[in-house]
Amino acid sequence: MELTVLDYIVFFVFVLGVSLFGCSFYRNSRKGAAAFTRAEGTIPTWVVGMSIFATFVSSISFLGLPGGSYAGNWNQLIFSFSIPIATWLAAKIFIPLYRGVGSVSAYQYLEDRYGYWARCYVAICYLLTQVCRVGSILLLLAIPIHTMFGWDISTIIIVTGALTLVYSVLGGISAVVWTDAIQGIILIVGALACALILTFSMPEGPGQLFSIAAADGKFSLGSLGASLAEPTVWVVLIYGIFMNLQNYGIDQNYVQRYMTAKSTGEAVKGTLFGGLLYIPVSLVFVYIGTALYAYYKASPGLLPAGTPGDQVFPYFIVHGLPTGLTGLVIASLFSAGMSTVATSINSSATIVFTDFYQRIGRRRTGPASGETGERRAHMRVLYTTSFFVGVIGICIGLAMQHIDGVLDAWWKLSSIFSGGMLGLFLLSLVTRKPSRVGSVIAVALGLCVIAYMSLPVFHSPFHTYLTVVFGTTTIFVVGFVLTKLIKK
Repeated sequence: MELTVLDYIVFFVFVLGVSLFGCSFYRNSRKGAAAFTRAEGTIPTWVVGMSIFATFVSSISFLGLPGGSYAGNWNQLIFSFSIPIATWLAAKIFIPLYRGVGSVSAYQYLEDRYGYWARCYVAICYLLTQVCRVGSILLLLAIPIHTMFGWDISTIIIVTGALTLVYSVLGGISAVVWTDAIQGIILIVGALACALILTFSMPEGPGQLFSIAAADGKFSLGSLGASLAEPTVWVVLIYGIFMNLQNYGIDQNYVQRYMTAKSTGEAVKGTLFGGLLYIPVSLVFVYIGTALYAYYKASPGLLPAGTPGDQVFPYFIVHGLPTGLTGLVIASLFSAGMSTVATSINSSATIVFTDFYQRIGRRRTGPASGETGERRAHMRVLYTTSFFVGVIGICIGLAMQHIDGVLDAWWKLSSIFSGGMLGLFLLSLVTRKPSRVGSVIAVALGLCVIAYMSLPVFHSPFHTYLTVVFGTTTIFVVGFVLTKLIKK
Protein backbone atom coordinates (compact mmCIF):
# COMPACT_ATOMS: atom_id res chain seq x y z
CA MET A 1 0.00 0.00 0.00
CA GLU A 2 1.33 3.42 -0.95
CA LEU A 3 0.59 6.82 0.55
CA THR A 4 -2.78 8.19 -0.52
CA VAL A 5 -4.25 11.67 -0.72
CA LEU A 6 -5.98 11.06 2.63
CA ASP A 7 -2.62 10.32 4.28
CA TYR A 8 -1.18 13.56 2.96
CA ILE A 9 -4.23 15.49 4.14
CA VAL A 10 -4.06 14.00 7.66
CA PHE A 11 -0.33 14.73 7.88
CA PHE A 12 -0.49 18.35 6.68
CA VAL A 13 -3.62 19.20 8.69
CA PHE A 14 -1.98 17.94 11.88
CA VAL A 15 1.37 19.66 11.33
CA LEU A 16 -0.14 23.00 10.29
CA GLY A 17 -2.78 22.76 13.01
CA VAL A 18 -0.17 22.26 15.74
CA SER A 19 1.90 25.16 14.38
CA LEU A 20 -1.08 27.52 14.30
CA PHE A 21 -2.17 26.40 17.76
CA GLY A 22 1.29 27.22 19.08
CA CYS A 23 1.18 30.66 17.46
CA SER A 24 -2.14 31.36 19.19
CA PHE A 25 -0.24 31.87 22.48
CA TYR A 26 1.47 34.97 21.07
CA ARG A 27 -0.54 37.43 23.18
CA ASN A 28 0.26 35.60 26.40
CA SER A 29 3.99 35.37 25.66
CA ARG A 30 4.21 39.13 24.99
CA LYS A 31 3.36 39.96 28.60
CA GLY A 32 7.00 39.71 29.61
CA ALA A 33 9.92 37.41 30.31
CA ALA A 34 8.04 35.55 33.07
CA ALA A 35 5.26 34.66 30.64
CA PHE A 36 7.69 33.65 27.88
CA THR A 37 9.95 31.48 30.05
CA ARG A 38 7.65 30.04 32.75
CA ALA A 39 4.08 30.88 31.65
CA GLU A 40 3.74 32.77 34.95
CA GLY A 41 3.16 29.40 36.68
CA THR A 42 -0.28 28.81 35.15
CA ILE A 43 0.10 25.49 33.30
CA PRO A 44 -2.28 22.67 34.42
CA THR A 45 -0.74 19.60 36.01
CA TRP A 46 -1.63 17.13 33.25
CA VAL A 47 -0.15 19.44 30.60
CA VAL A 48 3.11 19.70 32.58
CA GLY A 49 3.21 15.90 32.79
CA MET A 50 2.51 15.35 29.10
CA SER A 51 5.10 17.98 28.23
CA ILE A 52 7.74 16.19 30.33
CA PHE A 53 6.79 12.93 28.62
CA ALA A 54 7.02 14.51 25.16
CA THR A 55 10.38 16.05 26.07
CA PHE A 56 11.65 12.58 26.96
CA VAL A 57 10.36 11.02 23.73
CA SER A 58 11.93 12.23 20.50
CA SER A 59 11.99 10.93 16.94
CA ILE A 60 15.07 8.98 18.07
CA SER A 61 12.90 7.04 20.55
CA PHE A 62 10.10 6.64 18.00
CA LEU A 63 12.40 4.93 15.50
CA GLY A 64 15.37 3.87 17.63
CA LEU A 65 13.50 1.68 20.14
CA PRO A 66 11.62 -0.39 17.51
CA GLY A 67 14.77 -0.59 15.37
CA GLY A 68 16.84 -1.78 18.32
CA SER A 69 14.40 -4.47 19.42
CA TYR A 70 13.87 -5.60 15.81
CA ALA A 71 17.62 -6.16 15.38
CA GLY A 72 18.25 -7.36 18.94
CA ASN A 73 16.10 -7.79 22.04
CA TRP A 74 14.49 -5.79 24.85
CA ASN A 75 17.79 -4.64 26.34
CA GLN A 76 16.87 -0.97 25.77
CA LEU A 77 13.88 -1.35 28.06
CA ILE A 78 16.26 -1.57 31.04
CA PHE A 79 16.86 2.17 30.60
CA SER A 80 13.20 2.82 31.43
CA PHE A 81 13.45 0.85 34.68
CA SER A 82 15.72 3.56 36.13
CA ILE A 83 13.12 6.30 35.63
CA PRO A 84 11.22 5.68 38.92
CA ILE A 85 14.45 6.38 40.84
CA ALA A 86 14.96 9.70 39.04
CA THR A 87 11.34 10.80 39.34
CA TRP A 88 11.29 9.97 43.06
CA LEU A 89 14.44 12.07 43.60
CA ALA A 90 12.90 14.84 41.51
CA ALA A 91 9.83 14.85 43.75
CA LYS A 92 11.83 14.76 47.00
CA ILE A 93 14.85 16.94 46.17
CA PHE A 94 15.03 18.63 42.78
CA ILE A 95 11.59 20.23 42.43
CA PRO A 96 11.44 21.72 45.98
CA LEU A 97 15.05 22.90 45.53
CA TYR A 98 14.51 24.75 42.27
CA ARG A 99 11.17 26.23 43.23
CA GLY A 100 12.75 27.35 46.50
CA VAL A 101 15.57 29.12 44.65
CA GLY A 102 12.91 30.86 42.57
CA SER A 103 14.94 31.24 39.36
CA VAL A 104 13.71 29.75 36.10
CA SER A 105 17.33 28.87 35.34
CA ALA A 106 18.53 25.46 36.48
CA TYR A 107 21.99 26.90 37.09
CA GLN A 108 21.34 29.70 39.57
CA TYR A 109 21.81 27.10 42.31
CA LEU A 110 25.30 26.24 41.05
CA GLU A 111 26.32 29.89 41.24
CA ASP A 112 25.09 30.04 44.82
CA ARG A 113 27.27 27.04 45.69
CA TYR A 114 30.41 27.58 43.59
CA GLY A 115 30.33 31.08 42.14
CA TYR A 116 29.51 32.39 38.70
CA TRP A 117 32.21 30.33 36.94
CA ALA A 118 30.22 27.14 37.53
CA ARG A 119 26.97 28.67 36.31
CA CYS A 120 28.69 30.07 33.22
CA TYR A 121 30.50 26.81 32.44
CA VAL A 122 27.37 24.66 32.74
CA ALA A 123 25.23 27.16 30.80
CA ILE A 124 27.69 27.19 27.89
CA CYS A 125 27.85 23.38 27.89
CA TYR A 126 24.07 23.26 27.88
CA LEU A 127 23.78 25.67 24.95
CA LEU A 128 26.31 23.70 22.90
CA THR A 129 24.42 20.51 23.66
CA GLN A 130 21.08 21.99 22.61
CA VAL A 131 22.13 23.44 19.26
CA CYS A 132 23.73 20.09 18.40
CA ARG A 133 20.56 18.39 19.62
CA VAL A 134 18.38 20.53 17.36
CA GLY A 135 20.54 19.73 14.34
CA SER A 136 20.68 16.00 15.10
CA ILE A 137 16.93 15.69 15.70
CA LEU A 138 16.09 17.59 12.50
CA LEU A 139 18.34 15.30 10.45
CA LEU A 140 17.23 12.09 12.16
CA LEU A 141 13.61 13.16 11.55
CA ALA A 142 14.27 14.09 7.92
CA ILE A 143 15.77 10.71 6.99
CA PRO A 144 12.63 8.57 7.58
CA ILE A 145 10.37 11.32 6.18
CA HIS A 146 12.56 11.26 3.06
CA THR A 147 12.15 7.48 2.91
CA MET A 148 8.37 7.73 3.25
CA PHE A 149 7.60 10.72 1.04
CA GLY A 150 10.68 10.92 -1.18
CA TRP A 151 11.18 14.60 -0.35
CA ASP A 152 14.62 16.25 -0.33
CA ILE A 153 16.32 15.89 3.08
CA SER A 154 17.64 19.47 3.15
CA THR A 155 14.18 20.83 2.39
CA ILE A 156 12.63 18.74 5.19
CA ILE A 157 15.22 20.04 7.68
CA ILE A 158 14.66 23.68 6.72
CA VAL A 159 10.85 23.53 6.63
CA THR A 160 10.56 21.53 9.88
CA GLY A 161 13.00 23.81 11.66
CA ALA A 162 11.27 26.94 10.39
CA LEU A 163 7.76 25.81 11.38
CA THR A 164 8.90 24.83 14.86
CA LEU A 165 10.91 28.04 15.24
CA VAL A 166 7.92 30.22 14.35
CA TYR A 167 5.56 28.89 17.01
CA SER A 168 8.37 28.61 19.58
CA VAL A 169 9.27 32.28 19.13
CA LEU A 170 5.72 33.58 18.99
CA GLY A 171 4.16 31.44 21.71
CA GLY A 172 6.98 31.02 24.23
CA ILE A 173 6.91 28.23 26.81
CA SER A 174 3.09 28.15 26.82
CA ALA A 175 3.09 27.18 23.15
CA VAL A 176 5.83 24.62 23.74
CA VAL A 177 4.16 22.77 26.64
CA TRP A 178 0.64 22.82 25.19
CA THR A 179 1.79 21.58 21.77
CA ASP A 180 3.93 19.01 23.60
CA ALA A 181 0.79 17.71 25.29
CA ILE A 182 -1.09 17.34 21.99
CA GLN A 183 1.90 15.79 20.24
CA GLY A 184 2.42 13.36 23.11
CA ILE A 185 -1.20 12.15 22.90
CA ILE A 186 -1.01 11.66 19.13
CA LEU A 187 2.29 9.81 19.52
CA ILE A 188 0.78 7.37 22.04
CA VAL A 189 -2.29 6.77 19.83
CA GLY A 190 -0.10 6.12 16.79
CA ALA A 191 2.17 3.69 18.65
CA LEU A 192 -0.75 1.74 20.14
CA ALA A 193 -2.43 1.50 16.72
CA CYS A 194 0.75 0.07 15.16
CA ALA A 195 1.18 -2.44 17.99
CA LEU A 196 -2.41 -3.68 17.69
CA ILE A 197 -2.34 -3.96 13.89
CA LEU A 198 0.90 -5.92 13.97
CA THR A 199 -0.43 -8.25 16.67
CA PHE A 200 -3.59 -9.15 14.75
CA SER A 201 -2.01 -9.23 11.30
CA MET A 202 -0.03 -12.43 11.86
CA PRO A 203 -1.03 -15.16 9.38
CA GLU A 204 -1.77 -17.66 12.19
CA GLY A 205 -2.98 -15.20 14.81
CA PRO A 206 -1.33 -13.34 17.74
CA GLY A 207 0.05 -16.54 19.24
CA GLN A 208 2.37 -16.95 16.26
CA LEU A 209 4.01 -13.62 17.06
CA PHE A 210 4.92 -14.63 20.58
CA SER A 211 6.10 -18.12 19.59
CA ILE A 212 8.45 -16.77 16.89
CA ALA A 213 9.81 -14.02 19.16
CA ALA A 214 10.29 -16.35 22.14
CA ALA A 215 12.03 -18.99 20.03
CA ASP A 216 14.56 -16.43 18.78
CA GLY A 217 15.17 -14.82 22.20
CA LYS A 218 13.61 -11.47 21.24
CA PHE A 219 12.11 -10.95 24.71
CA SER A 220 15.49 -11.17 26.45
CA LEU A 221 16.61 -8.15 28.48
CA GLY A 222 20.26 -8.85 27.71
CA SER A 223 23.25 -10.44 29.39
CA LEU A 224 23.62 -10.52 33.16
CA GLY A 225 27.40 -10.81 32.84
CA ALA A 226 29.98 -8.50 34.41
CA SER A 227 31.50 -7.18 31.17
CA LEU A 228 31.93 -3.40 30.95
CA ALA A 229 32.47 -3.47 27.20
CA GLU A 230 28.96 -4.67 26.31
CA PRO A 231 25.47 -3.28 26.99
CA THR A 232 24.67 -5.80 29.71
CA VAL A 233 21.64 -5.35 31.97
CA TRP A 234 23.84 -3.76 34.62
CA VAL A 235 25.61 -1.38 32.21
CA VAL A 236 22.31 -0.15 30.75
CA LEU A 237 20.72 0.17 34.20
CA ILE A 238 23.56 2.24 35.70
CA TYR A 239 23.68 4.33 32.53
CA GLY A 240 19.94 4.95 32.81
CA ILE A 241 20.24 6.01 36.46
CA PHE A 242 22.95 8.57 35.68
CA MET A 243 21.28 9.89 32.52
CA ASN A 244 17.88 10.25 34.17
CA LEU A 245 19.43 11.96 37.20
CA GLN A 246 20.96 14.37 34.72
CA ASN A 247 17.62 14.85 32.95
CA TYR A 248 15.48 15.39 36.04
CA GLY A 249 18.17 17.03 38.16
CA ILE A 250 19.97 19.61 36.00
CA ASP A 251 18.45 19.65 32.51
CA GLN A 252 16.90 23.06 31.82
CA ASN A 253 14.22 21.42 29.67
CA TYR A 254 12.82 19.68 32.75
CA VAL A 255 13.56 22.35 35.36
CA GLN A 256 11.72 24.94 33.29
CA ARG A 257 8.64 22.74 33.32
CA TYR A 258 8.83 22.46 37.10
CA MET A 259 8.52 26.26 37.18
CA THR A 260 5.48 26.42 34.87
CA ALA A 261 3.28 24.49 37.33
CA LYS A 262 0.94 26.32 39.70
CA SER A 263 2.62 25.01 42.86
CA THR A 264 5.35 22.68 44.07
CA GLY A 265 2.79 19.95 44.70
CA GLU A 266 1.38 20.29 41.18
CA ALA A 267 4.90 20.21 39.73
CA VAL A 268 5.59 16.96 41.62
CA LYS A 269 2.37 15.36 40.36
CA GLY A 270 3.06 16.41 36.77
CA THR A 271 6.64 15.13 36.89
CA LEU A 272 5.66 11.76 38.32
CA PHE A 273 2.90 11.41 35.74
CA GLY A 274 5.09 12.37 32.77
CA GLY A 275 8.11 10.34 33.85
CA LEU A 276 6.26 7.16 34.73
CA LEU A 277 4.15 7.38 31.56
CA TYR A 278 7.31 6.82 29.52
CA ILE A 279 7.75 3.30 30.96
CA PRO A 280 4.64 1.68 29.39
CA VAL A 281 5.06 3.72 26.19
CA SER A 282 8.67 2.56 25.79
CA LEU A 283 7.38 -0.98 26.33
CA VAL A 284 5.00 -0.45 23.41
CA PHE A 285 7.87 0.77 21.22
CA VAL A 286 10.14 -2.22 21.92
CA TYR A 287 7.15 -4.51 21.43
CA ILE A 288 6.58 -2.95 18.00
CA GLY A 289 10.15 -3.87 17.01
CA THR A 290 9.66 -7.46 18.16
CA ALA A 291 6.28 -7.65 16.42
CA LEU A 292 7.86 -6.38 13.20
CA TYR A 293 10.50 -9.12 13.46
CA ALA A 294 7.86 -11.83 13.84
CA TYR A 295 5.56 -10.30 11.19
CA TYR A 296 8.19 -10.17 8.47
CA LYS A 297 9.66 -13.55 9.44
CA ALA A 298 6.22 -15.09 9.01
CA SER A 299 5.77 -13.25 5.69
CA PRO A 300 9.31 -12.64 4.39
CA GLY A 301 8.16 -11.61 0.92
CA LEU A 302 6.62 -8.40 2.29
CA LEU A 303 9.97 -6.82 3.26
CA PRO A 304 12.63 -5.98 0.66
CA ALA A 305 15.86 -7.90 1.27
CA GLY A 306 18.63 -5.94 2.96
CA THR A 307 16.37 -3.37 4.66
CA PRO A 308 18.29 -1.93 7.66
CA GLY A 309 16.76 -2.52 11.08
CA ASP A 310 16.06 1.16 11.73
CA GLN A 311 14.22 1.45 8.39
CA VAL A 312 11.85 -1.48 8.94
CA PHE A 313 9.34 0.50 11.02
CA PRO A 314 9.15 3.40 8.52
CA TYR A 315 8.65 0.83 5.74
CA PHE A 316 5.79 -0.79 7.66
CA ILE A 317 4.20 2.59 8.36
CA VAL A 318 4.02 3.33 4.63
CA HIS A 319 3.21 -0.15 3.31
CA GLY A 320 1.49 -1.96 6.18
CA LEU A 321 -0.97 0.49 7.75
CA PRO A 322 -4.50 1.33 6.56
CA THR A 323 -5.15 4.52 4.61
CA GLY A 324 -5.44 7.55 6.87
CA LEU A 325 -3.75 5.85 9.80
CA THR A 326 -0.47 6.01 7.86
CA GLY A 327 -0.75 9.79 7.75
CA LEU A 328 -1.56 9.92 11.48
CA VAL A 329 1.46 7.78 12.45
CA ILE A 330 3.78 9.81 10.23
CA ALA A 331 2.36 12.93 11.88
CA SER A 332 3.07 11.44 15.32
CA LEU A 333 6.66 10.73 14.26
CA PHE A 334 6.96 14.26 12.96
CA SER A 335 5.44 15.66 16.14
CA ALA A 336 8.01 13.87 18.30
CA GLY A 337 10.78 15.71 16.47
CA MET A 338 9.00 19.08 16.53
CA SER A 339 8.40 18.76 20.27
CA THR A 340 12.08 18.14 20.99
CA VAL A 341 13.26 21.00 18.76
CA ALA A 342 10.76 23.49 20.24
CA THR A 343 11.84 22.58 23.76
CA SER A 344 15.53 23.11 22.96
CA ILE A 345 14.88 26.48 21.31
CA ASN A 346 12.87 27.89 24.20
CA SER A 347 15.11 26.54 26.96
CA SER A 348 18.25 27.86 25.22
CA ALA A 349 16.72 31.33 24.92
CA THR A 350 15.82 31.19 28.61
CA ILE A 351 19.40 30.30 29.59
CA VAL A 352 20.88 33.12 27.51
CA PHE A 353 18.43 35.56 29.06
CA THR A 354 18.79 34.51 32.71
CA ASP A 355 22.40 33.34 32.90
CA PHE A 356 24.06 35.91 30.64
CA TYR A 357 21.85 38.90 29.81
CA GLN A 358 20.39 39.43 33.28
CA ARG A 359 23.63 38.41 35.01
CA ILE A 360 26.19 40.27 32.87
CA GLY A 361 24.78 42.13 29.91
CA ARG A 362 22.26 44.25 31.77
CA ARG A 363 24.91 45.51 34.19
CA ARG A 364 26.97 46.77 31.29
CA THR A 365 24.17 48.36 29.30
CA GLY A 366 22.13 49.62 32.26
CA PRO A 367 18.42 49.05 32.77
CA ALA A 368 15.95 50.13 30.11
CA SER A 369 13.98 53.26 30.84
CA GLY A 370 10.57 52.50 32.30
CA GLU A 371 8.68 49.27 32.80
CA THR A 372 7.53 49.08 29.18
CA GLY A 373 11.04 49.68 27.85
CA GLU A 374 12.44 47.01 30.15
CA ARG A 375 9.83 44.49 29.04
CA ARG A 376 10.57 45.23 25.38
CA ALA A 377 14.29 44.81 25.96
CA HIS A 378 13.69 41.46 27.64
CA MET A 379 11.45 40.21 24.84
CA ARG A 380 13.94 41.39 22.22
CA VAL A 381 16.65 39.26 23.82
CA LEU A 382 14.38 36.21 24.06
CA TYR A 383 13.07 36.52 20.49
CA THR A 384 16.52 37.12 19.01
CA THR A 385 18.13 34.27 20.90
CA SER A 386 15.33 31.86 19.95
CA PHE A 387 15.76 32.82 16.31
CA PHE A 388 19.51 32.31 16.28
CA VAL A 389 19.35 28.98 18.16
CA GLY A 390 16.83 27.71 15.61
CA VAL A 391 18.86 28.93 12.63
CA ILE A 392 22.13 27.53 13.99
CA GLY A 393 20.40 24.21 14.71
CA ILE A 394 19.08 24.07 11.12
CA CYS A 395 22.58 24.78 9.77
CA ILE A 396 24.06 22.03 11.96
CA GLY A 397 21.41 19.61 10.70
CA LEU A 398 22.27 20.46 7.10
CA ALA A 399 26.01 20.04 7.79
CA MET A 400 25.54 16.70 9.56
CA GLN A 401 24.19 15.12 6.38
CA HIS A 402 27.81 14.48 5.43
CA ILE A 403 28.63 12.63 8.69
CA ASP A 404 28.40 8.86 8.91
CA GLY A 405 26.65 7.65 12.05
CA VAL A 406 24.72 10.79 13.06
CA LEU A 407 23.30 9.18 16.19
CA ASP A 408 26.74 8.07 17.39
CA ALA A 409 28.10 11.55 16.70
CA TRP A 410 25.27 13.08 18.73
CA TRP A 411 25.86 10.80 21.71
CA LYS A 412 29.57 11.62 21.75
CA LEU A 413 28.97 15.38 21.50
CA SER A 414 26.35 15.17 24.24
CA SER A 415 28.71 13.23 26.53
CA ILE A 416 31.53 15.74 26.05
CA PHE A 417 29.43 18.87 26.52
CA SER A 418 27.24 17.69 29.39
CA GLY A 419 29.55 15.23 31.15
CA GLY A 420 30.69 17.60 33.89
CA MET A 421 27.31 19.02 34.79
CA LEU A 422 25.84 16.24 36.93
CA GLY A 423 29.05 15.69 38.92
CA LEU A 424 29.16 19.34 40.00
CA PHE A 425 25.52 19.28 41.02
CA LEU A 426 25.82 16.09 43.09
CA LEU A 427 28.95 17.44 44.78
CA SER A 428 27.08 20.57 45.79
CA LEU A 429 24.32 18.51 47.39
CA VAL A 430 26.58 16.47 49.70
CA THR A 431 29.17 19.09 50.71
CA ARG A 432 28.26 22.09 52.82
CA LYS A 433 30.89 24.38 51.26
CA PRO A 434 32.53 22.77 48.21
CA SER A 435 36.03 24.03 47.43
CA ARG A 436 36.07 26.14 44.26
CA VAL A 437 39.67 25.21 43.46
CA GLY A 438 38.98 21.54 44.11
CA SER A 439 35.84 21.71 41.98
CA VAL A 440 37.71 23.22 39.02
CA ILE A 441 40.38 20.51 39.24
CA ALA A 442 37.67 17.83 39.50
CA VAL A 443 35.86 19.14 36.40
CA ALA A 444 39.13 19.21 34.43
CA LEU A 445 39.92 15.60 35.38
CA GLY A 446 36.36 14.53 34.65
CA LEU A 447 36.51 16.04 31.17
CA CYS A 448 39.78 14.19 30.54
CA VAL A 449 38.05 10.92 31.43
CA ILE A 450 35.12 11.78 29.15
CA ALA A 451 37.46 12.66 26.27
CA TYR A 452 39.36 9.38 26.77
CA MET A 453 36.13 7.37 26.57
CA SER A 454 34.49 9.41 23.78
CA LEU A 455 37.26 10.02 21.24
CA PRO A 456 38.03 7.04 18.98
CA VAL A 457 41.77 7.78 18.97
CA PHE A 458 42.08 6.40 22.53
CA HIS A 459 40.23 3.08 21.91
CA SER A 460 38.59 2.92 25.32
CA PRO A 461 37.84 -0.66 26.45
CA PHE A 462 34.58 0.44 28.10
CA HIS A 463 31.15 0.70 26.52
CA THR A 464 30.04 4.17 25.40
CA TYR A 465 27.16 4.13 27.90
CA LEU A 466 29.68 4.33 30.75
CA THR A 467 31.11 7.66 29.60
CA VAL A 468 28.68 9.76 31.65
CA VAL A 469 29.00 7.30 34.57
CA PHE A 470 32.80 7.49 34.83
CA GLY A 471 32.94 11.22 34.05
CA THR A 472 30.37 12.11 36.70
CA THR A 473 31.90 9.79 39.29
CA THR A 474 35.38 11.24 38.71
CA ILE A 475 34.18 14.80 39.25
CA PHE A 476 32.19 13.88 42.33
CA VAL A 477 34.90 11.79 44.03
CA VAL A 478 37.84 14.08 43.19
CA GLY A 479 35.86 17.19 44.17
CA PHE A 480 34.76 15.63 47.45
CA VAL A 481 38.28 14.48 48.40
CA LEU A 482 39.93 17.79 47.46
CA THR A 483 37.28 19.73 49.38
CA LYS A 484 38.06 17.71 52.53
CA LEU A 485 41.83 18.06 52.05
CA ILE A 486 41.74 21.79 51.37
CA LYS A 487 39.57 22.39 54.43
CA LYS A 488 42.05 20.52 56.62
